[in-house]
Amino acid sequence: MEIPETPTFTVEDISVGPHAHGFGRTAEGNSYAFRVRKSTMHVEVYRADVETEVPDPDDIVASARRSVREIDLTDERSIVAVVRDAVSHPDSLAAGPPDSRMAGTEDGITVRAVLSRLGAVIDGL
Repeated sequence: MEIPETPTFTVEDISVGPHAHGFGRTAEGNSYAFRVRKSTMHVEVYRADVETEVPDPDDIVASARRSVREIDLTDERSIVAVVRDAVSHPDSLAAGPPDSRMAGTEDGITVRAVLSRLGAVIDGL
């Protein structure tokens, strides 16, 4: 008897430290990305049917911000726990016009776009 595989929360990439960032998939199968800026973790959850590697602000279905003042940013487990909580209980769900969906981003730049650019810079070194 085979047990059907159920989607689980996954972290596909994570970088630790004061500027921790990464991405993965929620238990529902949506992709997400996160980054730490100052003492706040910003998390964006994207539509399940995103077809591009770098989602647009229109692709954001939920966002969350969490304080990271009380966690060890050098410990992957601590970061993953905060991210798991944030994607499970987001602060806001995207609804309405695109402008309201961009409220979770700064200057309209998605986390995944920033990570993509950062990766290109690192690869160029």
